[in-house]
Amino acid sequence: MILETERLYFREMEQSDYGALCQILQDEETMYAYEGAFSDVEAQEWLDRQLSRYQKWGFGLWAVILKETGEMIGQCGLTMQPWKDEEVLEIGYLFRRQYWHRGYAIEAAEACKKYAFTVLDAEEVCSIIRDTNTASQNVARRNGMTVADRWVKHYRGVDMPHELYVVKR
Repeated sequence: MILETERLYFREMEQSDYGALCQILQDEETMYAYEGAFSDVEAQEWLDRQLSRYQKWGFGLWAVILKETGEMIGQCGLTMQPWKDEEVLEIGYLFRRQYWHRGYAIEAAEACKKYAFTVLDAEEVCSIIRDTNTASQNVARRNGMTVADRWVKHYRGVDMPHELYVVKR
């Protein structure tokens, strides 16, 4: 276990989490900010990327487990992400749609912010959020973040305006 909150715990994802991960990454509505659901290959690449992040940095997006049931309900964690000409430490979160609007995303994001400041000794942490993703923007604001910059990312052949939400220690 990496982190624990009142209702959740976090652990590194494993290959055995592929099915639970697909419930997130292959849901069209959940993945609207990514221009749609991922294929099986894209979902495996996502999982492989997390596994390599654990090896490279000691962190990545972690499996978020609901204590009450032991079920993986989402992923949340810290990653190094490109922003213009630099890399930034980002809190990312994606949850299964059936667990939206229950406070799990903010509970998880707050725990990751604390981890970034106390364990990684980071000076600041951010969330990079598509300009149309109101729900994630609300989580970032509730996590004490404010918009510091804007940039258009090119992903899946689409120009996607993004905002950089930042909070300092």
